Amino acid sequence: MTEMEELTRRIIGCAFEVSNELGIGFVESIYENSLRVLLEQQGMRVIQQASLPVQFRGVPVGQFFIDLLVEDTVILELKAAKAIVPEHEMQILNYLRASMRPVGLLLNFGTPKLEIRRYENRFDKNIHRDKGDERD
Repeated sequence: MTEMEELTRRIIGCAFEVSNELGIGFVESIYENSLRVLLEQQGMRVIQQASLPVQFRGVPVGQFFIDLLVEDTVILELKAAKAIVPEHEMQILNYLRASMRPVGLLLNFGTPKLEIRRYENRFDKNIHRDKGDERD
């Protein structure tokens, strides 16, 4: 198991703990705050609402805010929706492209069973990946 796989496994374990403890019915920010607390309690570095710039042809054109950025590597996009829809998937894919982070997790706390989708950044072959993570 690579370092990245181990990190995402730990994050997903924490997400399940939050989901099991809180259940469904809260707004997204409650799950976001709770997951941040648990990740930090587990010794992970977390930035909440991390601001990252978006560039077009090398020129800054705006910024976006990642729900949680873990270990400056994994983007977490949280939802409290009835289901994950294509717009949610496009959002995290755009975040991966703009931030050049290697992995993103889309976590939906709005269903009886936590929905999890993992995405790898395939937009730039030069981003950092674990040595065992060269699957191109």
